[in-house]
Amino acid sequence: MTTTERDASRSALFNQSIEKAFSLLGLFNAHHSQMSLSELAELSGMSMGSVQRITHTLQELGYLERVPGTRKYRIGIKIMTVAAQYLEADLLVDCANPYLSDLSNRCMETVSLTEPSGNDMVYVARFTSRHYIPIHMPIGSSLPMYCTASGRAYLSALPETMVRDYLASTELVKHTPDTVTDVDELVQIIQECKTHGVAWNNAEFFLGDLNIAAPVLNAAGMPVAAVHITTPTSRWTLQDALSQLGPPLMECARAITKTARTKAR
Repeated sequence: MTTTERDASRSALFNQSIEKAFSLLGLFNAHHSQMSLSELAELSGMSMGSVQRITHTLQELGYLERVPGTRKYRIGIKIMTVAAQYLEADLLVDCANPYLSDLSNRCMETVSLTEPSGNDMVYVARFTSRHYIPIHMPIGSSLPMYCTASGRAYLSALPETMVRDYLASTELVKHTPDTVTDVDELVQIIQECKTHGVAWNNAEFFLGDLNIAAPVLNAAGMPVAAVHITTPTSRWTLQDALSQLGPPLMECARAITKTARTKAR
């Protein structure tokens, strides 16, 4: 969908000022942790006047703050309260935490829960292994669906037509030499994940990172989240992870599904 088509499809109630504010907040990340007004204007494509008004408002509200001794801005800690409010209100996270903790203790590896957001999966809960893990993904981090175990687990519970629609709507980037980007091959992998009940990703998003995942379903049988186990390839092969960690992973996902359905009644 082009920008013009997207704008035409929006309701008259759509507030573009709020959209611009969130767009500016979304520009801050690990690579752009601190930015000046001119840098924000360049990256956003907005006028300097608009950027100045928006950043001033966000600063007054506590969602942006000035970096001492500079003319740059960074994300304000108040943004964390919004994320915390989401997690506190999320019934699924509340239901899942005991099972995620138990699975992490049983397998001695990092266990996480992710939920879909657009074409990505977002971390909403995480229990870290006591063993070394090379990749740190804090709560709120997002991952593309097509090349991650959690995303493929989620997609494996959807009809193939919806899977193909998703693949057609997302940019298939090679994050590592092993990343699969061919649509037909991805559809085949996702179908294999559905057959096994467990999805996998072997160094397709981060080198040396191995993940297996299982979907969490709602009462209608549609996916709403995914549980996944993360471990470095130095400790596990994919075959061993699927055979040894796969069964307790599926048990955990089924338990979360059952508990969430019960509490939602």
